[in-house]
Amino acid sequence: MFRFSEIVGHEQVKEHLQAAIRDDKPFHAYIFQGDVGVGKETMAKTFAAGLQCDGEGEKPCTQCVSCHQTDSGNQPDIIWVMRENASLGVEEIREKLCNTMDIKPFSSQYKIYIVPEAEKMTEAAQNALLKTIEEPPEYGVVILLTSNISALLPTIQSRCLTLEFRPLSTAVVEEFLRSHYEIPDYLAKASAVFAQGNLGKAMRYAQSEDFIERKDRILSLLRNIERMTVSDMMAQIKELGTRKDEIRDYIDLMELWYRDVLLFKATKNINAILFQEEVSHISREAMNRSYEKIELIIQGFEKAKMRLKANVSFEVAMELMLLNLKD
Repeated sequence: MFRFSEIVGHEQVKEHLQAAIRDDKPFHAYIFQGDVGVGKETMAKTFAAGLQCDGEGEKPCTQCVSCHQTDSGNQPDIIWVMRENASLGVEEIREKLCNTMDIKPFSSQYKIYIVPEAEKMTEAAQNALLKTIEEPPEYGVVILLTSNISALLPTIQSRCLTLEFRPLSTAVVEEFLRSHYEIPDYLAKASAVFAQGNLGKAMRYAQSEDFIERKDRILSLLRNIERMTVSDMMAQIKELGTRKDEIRDYIDLMELWYRDVLLFKATKNINAILFQEEVSHISREAMNRSYEKIELIIQGFEKAKMRLKANVSFEVAMELMLLNLKD
């Protein structure tokens, strides 16, 4: 379990949450908004641990009984509301949260509910939750974690305090990787650059034995789009792996490459682009594509990620994305 001082970045969020712990005045409902892998769950766990901590000095102390329970996932008054299906339905939210909120904490001052992927709540589930957070008991705290706040009802948003988790600087991410992983400097730098401020992604890249090779294969695919069929491209992507987190990484890399194409088309500034070693291919693509088409390609990447998130099949999501690239 982390202390706040050990969490990288998000200084304003940390200051606010530490003040809530210090003053013993947490808000009754929070929304932690930010991309997948940006650190929302770590912050939520640290905040919950701090609110329940019985130790002295900085909280969480990581040493008291409550902190040890939190670290092992056995703190009875910190409840993780995990969904069992594609969406979090009304019966689940009632059973795991609404119907138990009125039962007083077992051993701590607060009863804290953490809801990962809160955007997966159905509208009925959100309306059930709304009734609970409108008039919560004074010991009740709800933390909704989401990468898509627009999926939450305006009435939910208006009754929660929203804390935004923004990307970290590349320098901060690179320094974290250098100090925490025994990896070559070039891999720390590449992982930090391509993670675009997302520490979770950077850590995944840094721990991947073949990240550089996979990146190069994706770039090779983009360089050779004109000579490849959709079937050829699909086969190459399948060879790289079909796990959802891996696919999102490949799509992110493609999207970054095309953002460079768009930027180079607009500015002709080599120093402004991320893939500087790709400048000859990027300049050629910029010359061959209209602004409108580049925008459509980038939108296609976003749609593919949304389809995968909505559990559309890998083949359908990839084929639609690749057809958009070839069109």
